[in-house]
Amino acid sequence: MKEDYIPTNLSSSSHPSPRRGEGGRRVIVIGAGPAGLMAAGIAAESSAKTLLLEKMHRPGQKLRLTGKGRCNLTNTAPLLDFIKHFGPGGRFLRQAFSQFFSSDLKSFLKNLGVRTVTEPDGRVFPASGDARDVAEALVLWVTKCGVVLRNDSQVARLIVEGKRVVGVQLSSKSSSVKRRINEHFPAGEILRADAIVVACGGASYPSTGSSGDGYRLAESVGHSIVPIRPALVSVETAGDIAPRLQGVSLREVKVRLLVDEKKQAEVTGALLFTHFGLSGPMILSWSRALVDSLRSGRSVILSIDLVPELDEHQLDQRILLRFRENSRKKFGSLLGELLPKKMIPVCADLIGVPLDKSGHQITSAERKRLRVWLKDFRLKVIGYRPFTEAMITAGGVNTKEVDPRTMESRLVKGLYFAGEVLDVDADSGGYNLQMAFSTGWLAGKSVVSL
Repeated sequence: MKEDYIPTNLSSSSHPSPRRGEGGRRVIVIGAGPAGLMAAGIAAESSAKTLLLEKMHRPGQKLRLTGKGRCNLTNTAPLLDFIKHFGPGGRFLRQAFSQFFSSDLKSFLKNLGVRTVTEPDGRVFPASGDARDVAEALVLWVTKCGVVLRNDSQVARLIVEGKRVVGVQLSSKSSSVKRRINEHFPAGEILRADAIVVACGGASYPSTGSSGDGYRLAESVGHSIVPIRPALVSVETAGDIAPRLQGVSLREVKVRLLVDEKKQAEVTGALLFTHFGLSGPMILSWSRALVDSLRSGRSVILSIDLVPELDEHQLDQRILLRFRENSRKKFGSLLGELLPKKMIPVCADLIGVPLDKSGHQITSAERKRLRVWLKDFRLKVIGYRPFTEAMITAGGVNTKEVDPRTMESRLVKGLYFAGEVLDVDADSGGYNLQMAFSTGWLAGKSVVSL
């Protein structure tokens, strides 16, 4: 089958391919998430003939769900602190953030009619508290900019000639189409472009269209992919302790992360027990270290200090006083002021003290076991939840192969990357969405500046 780079019979006359000679460069953006919408709109504003391809039936599917539907857009942390939340990979983003950062994003959204509010911890949300308002405002904006938005259009492959990308070929969704270009790619439309932005997202929440397409496209033209894994994800723990405590939320507990019995981190915050293990902001923030340690075969323990406001001596004195003043009360009742109700039988089982034992019968050895457990309640982490439950994806297109000043591939001219498809990821708090918007903005500017 001969490749016709400018198809003469498109599936819909209202969805034309960018064409040469109509003024400006022809740009195709793959993926209508936050990075893709931003890249497409910025390119179109700069006179590029821009086609935005989205494989789902409507754009911004994952964006509409982000932040539990509230859409944590960005964070007011200063630039250097902001970058630290991405770990070592944050250095790659300095150029993008220096050109389009949190204050720029808030101003940009304000111009689109989306007011924002900033919470005490620096997280920024739409004032409406509805992520759908952000998605709809972006879609309306790109349309007004002249972007041709084409839904239900999945890219099968990038077409490269002489180390320059020249177009894309779409997948054929018709089961009646039997012809194939070769054994790897289905027959479908071929669309020509001067530049292409890959902004397909990662592999988390695949039901929203974020199913790893960008990695496949990048790898097919020579890019290396840093192994992907779930990020901002809950973890699974050994035994039946977590299931027994399902639904218990602990606030302001101190947790130490032990990897091969060596302390890696310590933080005070909230934990949530689930039917499979642990979740909550603290776990999500540590998930990169937890997942990577597990993948490397290392032992991972979480040590929980349930009473961080007291040292061991103070805790021992409080327990002793409590037991003396209530010597006739049962052990289970005496634990009421120290633990949530659901944790009491778990505690009794783990330290080997019957719940019906009276306070005056508790031995010093049993009291010590209680004190030690309250200060060092340990759970072994044995796994993590799948991509379907992860907020974002770690890993992706190797940033060493992408120019941070433009987001252009160092391997293929005219090919750009933006958003979660890149090997950069951060803690929760608005950092990842800002990254998507910033890299999308920079890619959109860059495709028309060359």
